[in-house]
Amino acid sequence: MTAKSAEAAEVGAAPGGLTRRRRRQLSLGGQYGLFAAAVVLVAVLADWETLRLNFANWDVARSLFPDVITVGLRNTAVYTAVGFGLGLGGGLLVALMRLSSVPPYRWFATAYIEVFRGLPLLLIFIFVGVGVPLAFPGANIPGGAAGQAGLALGLAATAYMAETIRAGIEAVPKGQLEAARSLGMSHSRAMRSIVIPQAFRIIIPPLTNELVLLCKDSSLVLFLGITLEQRELTKFGRDLAGEQGNTTPIIVAGICYLIITIPLSLLARRLEARQRRGQR
Repeated sequence: MTAKSAEAAEVGAAPGGLTRRRRRQLSLGGQYGLFAAAVVLVAVLADWETLRLNFANWDVARSLFPDVITVGLRNTAVYTAVGFGLGLGGGLLVALMRLSSVPPYRWFATAYIEVFRGLPLLLIFIFVGVGVPLAFPGANIPGGAAGQAGLALGLAATAYMAETIRAGIEAVPKGQLEAARSLGMSHSRAMRSIVIPQAFRIIIPPLTNELVLLCKDSSLVLFLGITLEQRELTKFGRDLAGEQGNTTPIIVAGICYLIITIPLSLLARRLEARQRRGQR
């Protein structure tokens, strides 16, 4: 084999042909060209004035304030916070039961996780809104709509957070627990003081992602039969869009969701990056 043939084989091309790198560059150039052509085609053919009037009508958007913040955004944040708090507390309890040496505890925790992770969240909301009042006549869930929404979100979040917390606990080196026991600590105290704090430092990023998901799932609160003052962002946007015959309120509601979720997503990525640096 000649030197020229060897060099061509090394770069992935026959003598006199295109190199592998050049073929890849041409392929990427073609893809970029198609994408640019599609953008130009949409920009030329779309009726931007009609889109603006129906999706970005400034007069309609301005009429939503301040209620979209003081009612929709506030209620969404409250429902999300209550659901996250219940899910975090319940998830820790179920995770400890899942790791317990007592078989009935493990069986209950396993069944709970599998059932509530498998059910659509809509069915859980319907169960809380309809099933609980029928099962316990005259009993009221504390907190009204916030309590009902928080309970529904918390029941689902508990199942997901339980698995996250369990994985975090199992990620803590077993030597930590053994060292604490050798110092005379009881198992429960070693878990509270040594293992669980380290586990939570490990699982902060996935818990932040769970908070983002709960914020979006709070839109299902509309199935609880809430009042005007209890509306979250999705219900608020839908009601105003129907009243005004314009889609702008839904777009504004979506932007308000982004005000919550984008900072949380950025926080989760920053925490994940910090955790990776700490493991090096």
